Parts: sequence; C-alpha cells; structure tokens
Amino acid sequence: MTTNVETTSGDEIRETVKEKYGAHARQAREGANTSCCAPSCCGGTDTQQDPVTANLYSDEETDTLPDTAVLASLGCGNPTALAELAPGETVLDLGSGGGIDVLLSARRVGPTGKAYGLDMTDDMLDLARENQRKAGVENVEFLEGQIERIPLPDDSVDVIISNCVINLSADKDRVLAEAFRVLRPGGRFAVSDIVRRKPVPPALQRSMEAWIGCVAGALAETSYRDKLARAGFEAVDVEPTRIYGADDAHALPGARSLTADELAQVDGAFMSAFVRARKPGSGA
Repeated sequence: MTTNVETTSGDEIRETVKEKYGAHARQAREGANTSCCAPSCCGGTDTQQDPVTANLYSDEETDTLPDTAVLASLGCGNPTALAELAPGETVLDLGSGGGIDVLLSARRVGPTGKAYGLDMTDDMLDLARENQRKAGVENVEFLEGQIERIPLPDDSVDVIISNCVINLSADKDRVLAEAFRVLRPGGRFAVSDIVRRKPVPPALQRSMEAWIGCVAGALAETSYRDKLARAGFEAVDVEPTRIYGADDAHALPGARSLTADELAQVDGAFMSAFVRARKPGSGA
C-alpha cells in the first residue's frame, strides 16, 4: 500500500481503516487468525511473529469467550486487566471490534454494571453481537458510531477503555474531548495504545500501511500527555507495557520498504503503553 497519509483526508483514512477492519472481521468468522496491527493483515507473511498483539490475554480470560472474539482481537494491550474495573460501573470501549474487551469488562463490572462497545464497522458490530449471544452476556450493548462522535450523553460512563484504536484516528483531539465529555466527574480514562518514544523515518510516518497497522498514527508520549491535559484530564500517566526493539522493527507494518539505516531508527521507537487519566471531580 503506497498511499501517502499526508495527502489523505481524515474521511479517507477512516474509510481505509473501516475497510481493513471489516475484512478482518470476515476473516475471523472464517477462522483466519490475522491482526490489523500485524504484518499479515497488511501484506506480510504468516511466518512473521506479530510483535504487537501476541500474548495479551490469559487462558483463564479467553477460555470462556467465543473463539471468534479471540480471533478478531486487534489490540496491543489488555486494558480490562489494568483498568481496575469495579462491580456496578459503566464502561465504554472505544473501537470495540469483535467485542473481546467489552465481554471481559462486562464480567468485571457484574450484573449491576454495564459495558458499551462503540465501533464504526458493520462487520465488526455484527461479529461482536454474535459473540455476545454466544457468550450469553446480557449487560452489554454495542453501538454504531465514530469515536470522534460518541453517541452517548454527557457524564454517562465511569470508565473509558480502548485497545490500540485511538492511534487510528486522524482527529485525536476530538476523540479525547469526546471521552472527557461522556465521562462522569471523577471518571477514568484507561486505554492501551501504541505510543512513539522518539522520531521515526518520515517514510514510515507517511505510509498508510503503517497507519492502519497502528504505527504511523501513534502519538509521541509528550504529545499524548499534552493532548489529554488540554482536553481537561488530570493525573495523566503513560506506563510502558511492551517496547519494540530491533527484532520487532522488521515486522512492523510499513517497515518492509525501509533502508537498514531507517530500520535502525525504528529500534525502540514504539511501545505499547497503558495510558491513564482522570476527569476532575468526584462521582456520585
């Protein structure tokens, strides 16, 4: 894929992401274990080890889920394990895909809580609702929409989670503003995302392949912190959960066309991170 992100509109980026993730949902239904944050989704080989999505969930977590929920997982972390969800809370997953984190969240908040999943891709929503039926989980609702325009009222959720999705948006300021709006006072932002640790080759940042592979759209850590603060959040923290080294660099989407010198620049440039923040105030 040779499309230049710098000359592509936000709507075009969104449609490209939607198309790719819709294809992945269909593949998951057919039992194809690929990941849109992995080389196989972006034209790589099946023999390449996926450095982003490997080993995120325990067997205990996945044993009770439908196989298609696990196969459709596109994340770079496990926000449900890190967000310290409590019984009775209302949780919203931005970019919920096949529903794995929504179903896990529903289990953690219990029957008195509620877990919403928001996704813009019809195939993913269909798959997530099918997974919900298979899992027999009732305290879940999947919503169609964009993470830049969350279809929920102000002050309506306790916790926002997301798993390697915010990096895909072309308007991250809008995403964070919407997250702030729908959180109740004292509500928590607790997402897993790809974060950039240092500058990377311009060719990688311009690559649409690298964008839909969760790399080119990754914010620098300082930028992520600044954007959250400007949106109104406090207690911002970025905790590395996995740093991608030289061996991983070759397998990152968009990296196959880089020179040896450019690949050296990518060594240690990206990490999966758990990004925390809080909306000021106290809950009811």
